[in-house]
Amino acid sequence: MTIPPRTDDRKTRLLLPALLLFTSFAAIAADAPQEALKDFPPKESALAAWRDARFGMFIHWDPVSIKGTEIGWSRDREVPAAEYDSLYKQFNPVGFNADEWVAAAKAAGMKYLVFTAKHLDGFSMWDTRESDYNIMNSPFKRDVVKELAEACKKGGIGFGAYYCIADFYHPDFPISSAKGKAFRREKSDIEAYNRFLLAQITELVKNYGPLVTLWFDDPREFKGRGINIIKLARELQPDILVNNRTGDGGDYNTSEQRIGKSLNNRPWETCMTIGRQWSWKPNDEMKSLKDCLQTLVACAGGDGNLLFNVGPMPDGRIEPRQVERLKEMGAWLAKNGEAIYGTRGGPWKSTKAVASTRKGDEVFVHVLRRGENKVLLPDLPVEVKSAALLDGRDVKLARQDGNLTLELDPATLDPIDTIVRLKLGGKAMDIPWIALDPGIKGSASSVAEDPKFAAQFAFDSDSATRWMAAKDARQAWIAADFGKPITIERVRIMEDVEARAVEGVVGEGVGRVQKFELQYRNGDEWKTIFSGDKLGRWFQKKFEPVEAREFRLNILEATDSPGIADIEFIEH
Repeated sequence: MTIPPRTDDRKTRLLLPALLLFTSFAAIAADAPQEALKDFPPKESALAAWRDARFGMFIHWDPVSIKGTEIGWSRDREVPAAEYDSLYKQFNPVGFNADEWVAAAKAAGMKYLVFTAKHLDGFSMWDTRESDYNIMNSPFKRDVVKELAEACKKGGIGFGAYYCIADFYHPDFPISSAKGKAFRREKSDIEAYNRFLLAQITELVKNYGPLVTLWFDDPREFKGRGINIIKLARELQPDILVNNRTGDGGDYNTSEQRIGKSLNNRPWETCMTIGRQWSWKPNDEMKSLKDCLQTLVACAGGDGNLLFNVGPMPDGRIEPRQVERLKEMGAWLAKNGEAIYGTRGGPWKSTKAVASTRKGDEVFVHVLRRGENKVLLPDLPVEVKSAALLDGRDVKLARQDGNLTLELDPATLDPIDTIVRLKLGGKAMDIPWIALDPGIKGSASSVAEDPKFAAQFAFDSDSATRWMAAKDARQAWIAADFGKPITIERVRIMEDVEARAVEGVVGEGVGRVQKFELQYRNGDEWKTIFSGDKLGRWFQKKFEPVEAREFRLNILEATDSPGIADIEFIEH
């Protein structure tokens, strides 16, 4: 199965470029995890520029696009490993044009691009010297990373490389299957793999840089080795940024498929798909323009970036409908970008109804809920000189009893985001974070004894908190009361899954919910919108719009005490 590296002996390849920077990659210090990350800090100017950009394109693409299944994770799951590993032999994406990809990113208003140089499946999309399992040995025979890096440079946007630390294909990595049960530990050599990894990183930075970021993923087996990744990256390019999935941390947090928590003392980024799948999927369900833009606004309002993913087709083109959606986002940003680019989040923490961004002496209030023409906010501790829409039209402003009220003309409300500019008598960044009432009252039929598991935590847009039922519960419901009728057409549910350890490797987790129904209150009775079986870590479903004040998740059967990290109701 394995295509050997170009050198004769993969385990004695010591003359690597990266070894000029280290005495020995094999000698990983036992106390490496405690080695202070502050010894390899990011350049503040690089972090500031990355934050100012706010919006980037993520691209997941390699030979698996031929199958239309998930990149990496479908190997040995939906697609047998032997078949998956041979897909490159028929991979000839003659429609690939790096300039067109970059043009799509620029049309969307994106400022940087991150491409999957190597995913879990181990296939390298560049002309690497470390393994023959790469794009140059496909029928295509073109260095995709090189062409994309050059196109980004020419187009004036930043380029970053995604690199998956785990590698199911490489003979020296101990795990060989997405199922989490296939191992090659007796035959593997993690230190040899570590040398391979560092050599490939050296290639990416030296041959395709400068890079905005190295975006790592799935650092299993690399706790204590990740510090050397960060050290190498800084040595090769002092202003490079590294995300937090190295095994030993990094410069910024990465929330996946959900908006990160409002946080201004730690840089963060949400990575999210424009459809349902990271790599290309035939007839994938694409997000609406409203959903796309409100995701971007909510990220900026929480002081984070959005890395928005597309998965090109097997022929190398990005789907035209996705390109069109990106153009629509770019058209909106052309009119409203001053309230996104170069801003910081806050001072009010984001909710589903309101977000805020700020810079200089201005705060931008983003009214996201349809029909909200009167917005009540906790008052600011500085003078508010004026309130107006971005186009200059006045907004009525009142300050009384510790509240700040904005009254909007219903005719001026935008169905996606009505933006109000507040001119302040001081610096906006001097104002501390102010919590907002999310407008949702949570309740549940069963709650664990610990107060940190209250029902409200399922609706706080923070995946680190959760509702848990009592330990003996196998059935339970959790409900949301919005205080007034709203119309929803989609729900996203993040179950609190159990992380299952298999020989020291954390798998994808096991959900406990086996049967459930989503309901709404109609008078004195609950009516079912839809029923389902398992939830798992990521569940979402679209349905015909339903108007109600109260909605609930009714768990009919669970293998153990159920828990929910987050429920998000998406309005029509």
